[in-house]
Amino acid sequence: MNVVMKSGAAVRRAWGWLMAPDPPSPRQGALPLMRRGPLRELLFALALGGLAGAIGWAADVWPWLLVAAPIGVFVLALLRRRLPVPVLMAIGALAGVMPGYSFVVVPLAWSAGRRIERSGHALLAFTASYVAYSGAALLQPGSANAPVLAVVLSTLTFLPIAVVPGLASRYFSQRRTLLHALQERNAQLLWERQMVADQARLLERQRIAQDMHDSLGHQLALIAVHTGALEVDPELTDRQREAVGVLRNASVGAMHELREVVGILRDGVEAAVAPVDESGRAARGTAGVQALVETARSAGTTVGLRSTGERRPLAAAADHAAYRIVQESLTNAYKHAPGAWIEVELRYEPDSLVVEIVNGPAVEGAAGEVVSGGQGLTGLRERARLVGGIVHAGTTDGGGFRVAGVLPYGVAEAAPFVAVPDDFPRQPAPPPQPHGVPVMNWNVAGQGPRMNGMHGAGGQGSRIGAVGIGCGISLAALVLLGALTVVGGYFFFTSLDDSMVTQSEYEEIEIGTPEDEVRDRLPDEDSVWASDLKGGEGEPKQPEGADCMVVMSEEMGSTWEKEPVFRFCFKDGKLIEKTSYEVVVDF
Repeated sequence: MNVVMKSGAAVRRAWGWLMAPDPPSPRQGALPLMRRGPLRELLFALALGGLAGAIGWAADVWPWLLVAAPIGVFVLALLRRRLPVPVLMAIGALAGVMPGYSFVVVPLAWSAGRRIERSGHALLAFTASYVAYSGAALLQPGSANAPVLAVVLSTLTFLPIAVVPGLASRYFSQRRTLLHALQERNAQLLWERQMVADQARLLERQRIAQDMHDSLGHQLALIAVHTGALEVDPELTDRQREAVGVLRNASVGAMHELREVVGILRDGVEAAVAPVDESGRAARGTAGVQALVETARSAGTTVGLRSTGERRPLAAAADHAAYRIVQESLTNAYKHAPGAWIEVELRYEPDSLVVEIVNGPAVEGAAGEVVSGGQGLTGLRERARLVGGIVHAGTTDGGGFRVAGVLPYGVAEAAPFVAVPDDFPRQPAPPPQPHGVPVMNWNVAGQGPRMNGMHGAGGQGSRIGAVGIGCGISLAALVLLGALTVVGGYFFFTSLDDSMVTQSEYEEIEIGTPEDEVRDRLPDEDSVWASDLKGGEGEPKQPEGADCMVVMSEEMGSTWEKEPVFRFCFKDGKLIEKTSYEVVVDF
């Protein structure tokens, strides 16, 4: 049992060593690098090995190579993740020995291109593989007689099967890595931007809170002290003492509200929805509307209050908004229509609460100096919007003014009514992606890129750039391949032309000419083009004891399968026979 467990552990360790992690991809996002499954890797290796075996069987290679090549390709496919450089060199040498195995080089070159990290190492690896490929090709029969042509053909073959797949794989891998790094950088920048915005917001709130506490708090405290002292003055009448008491209560209430607002500004938006101790002061909701009306009446204003419909509870934010609508409307009536009558109505509709405040025109001669910042109604509309309601304000036919607010019942308890969470509405922080990485969304004046996730890629600009780079690489590869094809074609036809003999040259050589002179005038019989012509089908019998050489003719054969040749036979250092005939060429 222990032996089985140890064997299983050893196999797992060996497999873990073989399966090096893949480079990061957009689909992995911020998750750890994933490893491909063993079944998938084994199927891939078996497929390459089977392809190598099929190629060897079709090419009718030696029996030992027919067995060894598939096994070697299978092993190389398993080692490609951990040892990309040796695998690339080995498969290059194997493909150089057997050109049919060039098909196996493509996937392994693709794998090596994306796994070799440094560009210098990648250049050395592909150069070494090319040298191994060309060196193995030079060892083939007939290549030694035309080494330049063999190198050119090897180069033209190695470029499309190894260099182009390696470059393409390396480009896409580096592009994925760059997108992954940009995504992480983007997330960090967004987080830092949010932190800076929060810090700036907090500092500004603290500054405003300090200013309000130092200025308004001081003035309200003075009002409360002086009205308290004035209230006990024995020279005042009861009516005057009552008015002074209203002023003192109003100043004390204003100090309580100022303290609450200062606390909200210092502690942040969250404090706006925290429970507030309402003891000792009027409730700031619909329950406090009656107190507002009573205070207005005690100041000598004619105020009516009416409530219709079945009373229903509101969420805290909506209830507070209703209170503020009534309070601000009464304040506006005091300032802009002093002495006018005021009607306050709360209508509990089936789906919302309607708060309506109407005042008549100002009493003639009662208007005085009015101090107004012009922000009261704007603030009411913003409060109503935050809880899902609306506020409408406008003049009436009789010269008065009307304010009406519609507030829903079902507002969430945590709905803010002091400030919105983001002070930068034109640059909203986009929602996180499935892997927790936010995306770029720079929408200020249309500036900056827009990247949505790592899946594939990015915005329109990044896609166009990627396509442009890919097209540039492909065009450069095609230009290089075309240039090498032209050079290779030149050497090909030059070598072929140098290996042929014209009919006139054949006729000029006479029987009895010394062998050295004839050989100097004829091409090398061991050239790659003439190596398979000697002893071919259709060759006449050689003279006994003679040494013959066969060269190609520039004439066209009678059929596609036949090649015209010239044979020159030598004996005792002289030309004793020359013959023209056709041999059958096996394509």
